[in-house]
Amino acid sequence: MSAWLPTAPCTPEACVQAPGRIAAVPRAVLRLTVVLLLLLTGIALTPFGARIPASLVRRWCRWIVRAAGVRVRITGAAAPTGGLLLVANHISWLDIPLLAAVRPARMLAKTEVRHWPVAGALAARGGTLFIDRDRLRALPGTVARITGALREGAAVAAFPEGSTWCGRAQGTFRRAVFQAALDAGVPVQPVRIGYRLSDGRATTAPAYVGDDTLLASLWRVATARGLIAEVEVRNPVPPSAGPDRRTLARAAQPPDTTAPAWTHTVLVA
Repeated sequence: MSAWLPTAPCTPEACVQAPGRIAAVPRAVLRLTVVLLLLLTGIALTPFGARIPASLVRRWCRWIVRAAGVRVRITGAAAPTGGLLLVANHISWLDIPLLAAVRPARMLAKTEVRHWPVAGALAARGGTLFIDRDRLRALPGTVARITGALREGAAVAAFPEGSTWCGRAQGTFRRAVFQAALDAGVPVQPVRIGYRLSDGRATTAPAYVGDDTLLASLWRVATARGLIAEVEVRNPVPPSAGPDRRTLARAAQPPDTTAPAWTHTVLVA
């Protein structure tokens, strides 16, 4: 387990629910085809990124999630300009376009993402800041690059838990990324992401955890019916909110999930 990117206890077998209602295979294939076309369009347009309005990027990110068959509900808004550190809990690969739908940002991601089919190329060309979770010695350099981007007025998005959790429980925000916000003197924008079914019940079906494969997770989402992504943009936390990165991380940590902690403990046990 890396000190920079710890591993969550969640596994597909213990934590991930099968979709309650299954979409027909042709519909699921159509959904994934549209998602792929949207991603390829994004790759084609990345050379013109600086000239594409942020509002269009946000809509494109919502289209990706919607094309996968997931409805999106976003409450609150982030500052549209200026240096900003966006932080959120991490459940699914869907979190990435959802966070970008709040505000387009340079994503902080593990180096493995660079090798993902299609999405990896899009991330690399979109200015993603990659981190090597196996080299703790490289952490100060990563924090310095984030600080530089924030000082230039860019938004940087990160998932400080360091690993995906199923949604029944959550990890603790790691502190290092918050040092960049302190050094750059920019606010932190906390975002809470959750997934529900159309009947209001929380679901772990979109989770991408443990040894789950990206293909299996994509298919599970595409075949599900009635999935809803809820994105809550909370009040920004100014850099003056705490004297150190530990305090800033605690202030940005999302509230506990609605599922009781013992439920998750029993499942993973």
